[in-house]
Amino acid sequence: MSDANPPVKKKKPVTVRQLRERRRVLRSIGAGIGVVGAAMLGFFPITKKWMERLRPPGAIDEDPFLASCIKCGQCVQVCPVEAIKLGDLDEGFGVGVPYIDARSQACDFSCDAVQCVLACPTGALSHDTDVKEQVTMGVARLSRPKACLARLGKGVKGTARGDDFPGLHRYMEVDRWTPIRIADHPYDLDLCDLCERECPVEGAITIERNNFDLNDLRGTPVVFDTCVGCGMCEMICPVDPPAIVIEKRARWEDV
Repeated sequence: MSDANPPVKKKKPVTVRQLRERRRVLRSIGAGIGVVGAAMLGFFPITKKWMERLRPPGAIDEDPFLASCIKCGQCVQVCPVEAIKLGDLDEGFGVGVPYIDARSQACDFSCDAVQCVLACPTGALSHDTDVKEQVTMGVARLSRPKACLARLGKGVKGTARGDDFPGLHRYMEVDRWTPIRIADHPYDLDLCDLCERECPVEGAITIERNNFDLNDLRGTPVVFDTCVGCGMCEMICPVDPPAIVIEKRARWEDV
């Protein structure tokens, strides 16, 4: 006759060594998840263009640019107006990579020999012999035509961006060699033409009259294929947000 209540098998107690092994495995899994997560956080801001940036003159296509740039900061050091900044930690793979915030400080494209290109040791800023194609950063676009002072027939009296704006510009009539604060250069214009007036590339932007009425000052900024996307028009625009902006990485045929 079999026992009605068979003996219960007791589990062997977990040893200290086994506990340590389990903890080690869990830590390894957690570390792996953390590494993958960190990698994805670095990957997405670039691939999804959450933080699309205006790159310095001569920047090659974005993927090879990110691969070629060694984040040495040489371009930052030689920029005469300190327009070039380095990406922050929230930019994923873009951390430490140079960029320009044109609204805060445009590229001083009138600087001699485009010094950032000459300073780049890896070719991330290209030394191609085709100068126009080499330095093109983007193309200016009239993004808010209804806010444009020229289209409204309005002028500019005083400073373009306010007395506290720290942005620098190289005014040829003041000092060919030394950039000065925009806040130190007031204007007295019956019709705003600052995007045309201060563009460092002759003929890249012009103000086209809206009609032939001599009493009607209104005009429209028109961008031509000589535009290199330096961002001077975006920085100098008195309207906030600016009426004209730079389409990053754009080429004339794409606009």
